[in-house]
Amino acid sequence: MEMSGPIVIDDIVVDGKVAVQGFACQLSRCKGACCSIPGGRGAPLLDYEISEIKDSLPFILPYLDQRKQTEIEENGFFEGATNDFATVCIGDKDCVFVYHENGISKCAIEKAYNDGKIKFRKPISCHLYPIRVINFGGIVLKYHEIVECDSAREYGTEHNIVVAEFVKDALIRAFGEEWYSKLETEVQKIKGEKVTIRETVRV
Repeated sequence: MEMSGPIVIDDIVVDGKVAVQGFACQLSRCKGACCSIPGGRGAPLLDYEISEIKDSLPFILPYLDQRKQTEIEENGFFEGATNDFATVCIGDKDCVFVYHENGISKCAIEKAYNDGKIKFRKPISCHLYPIRVINFGGIVLKYHEIVECDSAREYGTEHNIVVAEFVKDALIRAFGEEWYSKLETEVQKIKGEKVTIRETVRV
């Protein structure tokens, strides 16, 4: 992977790796590992997302096993404080909203959305992954690398799909079409420079 410096779009700093790192999820290979990473803390939640999920729970719960339904009903689905909420995990691993299908970890929130039962797709932090949003006096979009995503990096590199392209829908949802269009222009410019460099090397 060629290195690239940070990209700044409308005061939002984007990790250069977002524009150059090949990435495209292959659930059949990774088995949805990002939803079941050991560590005890689940997906970061924006404050407003808590009420969205609460309102949708009657449609989400049926997709979960009894243990997770009971956990949510008795102890809730989130932890933390304002501006630092996250979903809880079961057994220091699964997000409480994970269900398993053919050995693959999947999101019950997104399942309910895909089935047309709710309008909230899933937490934006999940939708953006492998990008993490960091806010220290300004928004920084950081590429988060874990070994469980090796297959995604391999497939993305092979098919010339970079992180920014893979999470296009999530970036538009978070920052708007106009903002993404500006980022896309920068990504294509960097891709073009990489091709030029390779052609020069061949000569």
